[in-house]
Amino acid sequence: MVRFARSGPKGLQRPCTWAAALAAVALWLLSAPAAAAGTPIDPATAFTHYRCYTCHSDREALAGPAFAEIAARYRGRKDAVSHVAEVISRGVRTGGPWHMPPHPEVSRDEARAMARYIMSLGDKAPAPQPADRR
Repeated sequence: MVRFARSGPKGLQRPCTWAAALAAVALWLLSAPAAAAGTPIDPATAFTHYRCYTCHSDREALAGPAFAEIAARYRGRKDAVSHVAEVISRGVRTGGPWHMPPHPEVSRDEARAMARYIMSLGDKAPAPQPADRR
């Protein structure tokens, strides 16, 4: 077993082992995802963090379609949430000049939470339009 000395208080030496150091790192790595998995994912925060609102909005088409349009397109599909989550992760290229780039940095759980939010917009009434003032 490999041992090395580490200075403690007042110059005292205490032995440490690589196994102990490795166990500490492993414990830290295993506890981080568990803590993250216990917290709910806020889609609005994820959309802001990953800059989705640069190209999309909830109700208005920008460079990309509005989230409500996406929900309307996939309404009625049993795999709608899974499909939208996959598009978020893998991206999609259509025939037009713009495409949705892949976002591998978005975790699977985040993509599913974002997709559930997008699909929930299809159930809501359209945003009120301003009255025509003629």
